[in-house]
Amino acid sequence: MQPVFVGKSEAAETLLIDGRQVRITHPDKLYYSKQARLSKLDIVRYYLSIAPGALAGIRDRALVLKRFVNGAEEQAFYQKRAPTERPEWLRTVTLSFPSGRNADELVVDNTAGLAWIVNLGCIELHPHPVRSGNLEHPDELRVDLDPGPGVSWADVSRVALEVKSFLEGMGLRGWPKTSGSRGMHVNVRIEPRWSFTEVRRAALALSRAIEKRAPTIATSKWWKEERHGVFLDYNQNAKNRTTCSAYSVRRLPDARVSMPLEWREVPESDPADFTVFTVPKRFAEAGDPHAGMDEAAGSLEKLLELADQDEAAGLGDAPWPPHFRRMKGEGKRVAPSRAKAAARPQRKKMPLLVIANSPDKEAALAGLERWKQKYAEAAGYLVVSQKLIQRALVGWSEFASASRHCFEDATFGAK
Repeated sequence: MQPVFVGKSEAAETLLIDGRQVRITHPDKLYYSKQARLSKLDIVRYYLSIAPGALAGIRDRALVLKRFVNGAEEQAFYQKRAPTERPEWLRTVTLSFPSGRNADELVVDNTAGLAWIVNLGCIELHPHPVRSGNLEHPDELRVDLDPGPGVSWADVSRVALEVKSFLEGMGLRGWPKTSGSRGMHVNVRIEPRWSFTEVRRAALALSRAIEKRAPTIATSKWWKEERHGVFLDYNQNAKNRTTCSAYSVRRLPDARVSMPLEWREVPESDPADFTVFTVPKRFAEAGDPHAGMDEAAGSLEKLLELADQDEAAGLGDAPWPPHFRRMKGEGKRVAPSRAKAAARPQRKKMPLLVIANSPDKEAALAGLERWKQKYAEAAGYLVVSQKLIQRALVGWSEFASASRHCFEDATFGAK
């Protein structure tokens, strides 16, 4: 059903969508202006034009609201808790977090709800990989292909095709989409039988397997200093992590979209082809390439068997994101370069005594001699070879480095 224009005031426009009124505040506010030129209402209309595809990725899932209240060219903020002032026809579900806190998050099941959250500035959609009735068992494994600086789209596509082939060997089907930026996402519908920790463990095994199959262009290494090529971010499967879903508009100046693809399209695709301006026509003509995803749920058993084999071969758990508690089997959560620096033996520091201080060099040296005569026993502990005479801002100072046992074996003073 097409939205119906109901009315417009100076600061708002009201749409009738599926029998529900949705008020769009400041509809003419520019959300994109540097390259594409799009208002808030333009973004709402985009989402209405591809609503069945966008809803397929978020329906019955809790949403983290990523709000660009001042448009795509300004910073966004994340909001987990549903706004207190919301339509009665929007529902919520309560999620728990590692901190022990809970939050009621929005669940959007219809086109009117989609328009309502876009009005809040949510140009990207960030659903959790669980359904509202089973919050501890994901039904989606997410393969996030994140290219490093200078990595070509051709390499991203090659890694994606390796993922496709590998998943088929595991009895699973991957559904590719552009990330809307430089990377690609491959979503895998799975049976909701495994915990977040198990799904992440399966994703780690997959990442390591792809790294072995394509070692020159793929990596599973968490620390940036160890990466090359395309990083397979297994940690996107940790609990409470989200990625943008299909048809999300990204903040790039050309208003690029996270576009679902057929596998045959991947090698020749160009992320820049899919924008707010081009995607509605493609959707109207070809439909949603991911329409059959929910009917393709598979098992993680083979991937978890591979994880068992990795662990038996000595590959323990890989680092988790920094805000997670340390997990069993996880190594040190510190970058390798920092770990090496910490392992280097510390240089021993000896006490340094200021013996004399004077504007005149000869006076400073005379002060040292007087001190040595007065504290003859202590002077014997000084390391003569390390005596220093320094030209300071305020004059000449005579320094002497004391031996390690100086303060242990003798008591002396300095003036």
